[in-house]
Amino acid sequence: MKIVSSKEILKNKLFTVVDEVAHDPGGFEIHRNIVRHPGSAVMLAIDAEGRMLLVKQFRLPAEQDLWELPAGRVDPGESSLDAAKRELREETGYAGKTWTKLASFWASPGYVSEKMDIYQATDLTEGKQEPMEDERIEIRWFTAQEVGEWIRTAKIQDAKTMIGYFMWRDREAQLASPATRL
Repeated sequence: MKIVSSKEILKNKLFTVVDEVAHDPGGFEIHRNIVRHPGSAVMLAIDAEGRMLLVKQFRLPAEQDLWELPAGRVDPGESSLDAAKRELREETGYAGKTWTKLASFWASPGYVSEKMDIYQATDLTEGKQEPMEDERIEIRWFTAQEVGEWIRTAKIQDAKTMIGYFMWRDREAQLASPATRL
């Protein structure tokens, strides 16, 4: 497939919406409005007791408060790991000394170009939370058992949090029993 036309419809500080047309060599055409997004970094912060740090904030599209892993947009010229470190500090006040990439995934590739990278942060130090002026963020530590239960009972409905939790759980199982690796 090759993009043959692209017209900007909307641009703001978070993303751009474009009207695009693509063709393949056989003449097949795809025409879509696409949200072009620079990508996001997601942080799964684990403390010395093995608890996970979640944030609660009101999400306008969902029309409710959601408990989720902290996350944020990758700024121009910034790597996703640098964004993860910055966003963890801004949203929670914590900084991680050790970082491990757990997963990368497309948020909703049918119409959004946002790719999300999930990192595990450990060896944490506490600092001052510095949320953006339009963010009201509550932070809370949860046990892995609590997060798993909240996912199973739909108290957590955020996809990046579910993916992060299950990727972390899988990694922990592999580290505990290397012989079971696939």
